[in-house]
Amino acid sequence: MRDGPTSQHSDEEKEGNSVSDFLIANARIITLDKGDLPRRGSSMADLGVIENGYVFVLDGKINQVQSGSPDQEVFDKSDELVVIDAEGRVVMPTFVDCHTHSCWAGSRLDEFEAGLQGVPYLDILAQGGGIMSTVKSVRGATQEELATKLVGRVALMASMGTTVVEVKSGYGLTTEDELKMLRSIHDASQEIPQLVSGTFLGAHAIDPDVENFTELVIEETLPAVAAEFPNITCDAYCEEGAWSVDETTKLFERAVDLGCPIRAHLDQFNALGMLSRAIELGAVSVDHLEHSTDEELTLLAKSSTIGVLLPASGFCLHDAYARGRYMIDTGCAIAIASNFNPGSAPMPSMPFAIALACRRLGLSPAEAITAATVNAACVLGLEKNVGRIKVGFRGDIQLLDCEDERELAWQICGGGPLLVSIDGEIVHLLSDGELEMDGDEK
Repeated sequence: MRDGPTSQHSDEEKEGNSVSDFLIANARIITLDKGDLPRRGSSMADLGVIENGYVFVLDGKINQVQSGSPDQEVFDKSDELVVIDAEGRVVMPTFVDCHTHSCWAGSRLDEFEAGLQGVPYLDILAQGGGIMSTVKSVRGATQEELATKLVGRVALMASMGTTVVEVKSGYGLTTEDELKMLRSIHDASQEIPQLVSGTFLGAHAIDPDVENFTELVIEETLPAVAAEFPNITCDAYCEEGAWSVDETTKLFERAVDLGCPIRAHLDQFNALGMLSRAIELGAVSVDHLEHSTDEELTLLAKSSTIGVLLPASGFCLHDAYARGRYMIDTGCAIAIASNFNPGSAPMPSMPFAIALACRRLGLSPAEAITAATVNAACVLGLEKNVGRIKVGFRGDIQLLDCEDERELAWQICGGGPLLVSIDGEIVHLLSDGELEMDGDEK
């Protein structure tokens, strides 16, 4: 047995990485270190801003976060300290993308064109396209091929400021192929500095060629996955044409018995009543929520379950969006994510998700930033390690090319952050010429 497919590098492994001790000074720091977790209501707008200060990263961890200028004692702590003058620019945590399907093979470009011609997504799914199209490609790919493709996609996401990524299975749908996907996610996580959290989504669709498919997933695939990846999160897609409320409930009850946390895709196209059922079962999150009712959202607000909103799906499919403003005002804890996948959301950019959340879901820029960082970290159970600029946290930091964080919501398809560090390693530097840097490493 082994832990779920989440990257966990030992100290010995970390010694082989190019970890940089660095100091970013003269910065507007978005700490997000205010309030209870997860953030709700008015606390979602409090970014814990330090108007002008510095962040010191030592041995991969955030060592100091202070206002003003650093004293000599900081410089004496490291023999090879890289010093960066932010010149008033924004420093903030990197993004936590808590809902993606970024492990896949094949192409869905033909379906993309069909969608442009007006064919509804559920019709494409009913004709054997959509998820089942990618299933065929994934079944034909090797574990190594899937891992290699995933590494490339996660690297692309890092260049846009995302350093923690949840990745679901769900394109295998047989026990063998679901395990292959989860192993490939695990393999990819060991090759990269990013934190990669794997989720079992064997209930992603109904394989029309398999009799009693849902029973097979519940009685065979789920136990096999839980045996190899103990305590892995179990997800399901509850929707017309996919898993029913009763089938999803049966799966989740079995998952809970096996010690697996649960999450659910629901209310994307139709409100079937699964939201209240998922809350009763103790779901960590409920995702999509484009068609959730007032009554069920009120239940969500009173629960510990987090709503994960996926605005790129509405943008790519049908211009239907979750009512983010209503949810926050009602008291729901919400996160946002990319839903990066080959069909309904081929979008790896969390800044674009933030821009959509403000323009289509009714969030303020500050609320969207909170939803994309600290609240998203809560969904993955990583809130004590990432999502905030806080002493002792991983050195997952980004330096934006702006002096006002609201530009993340205002700008569409910008150039990305000037600098990204992961666990103290500077992995992305857009342009040395844009930054004043002193030290042995530039």
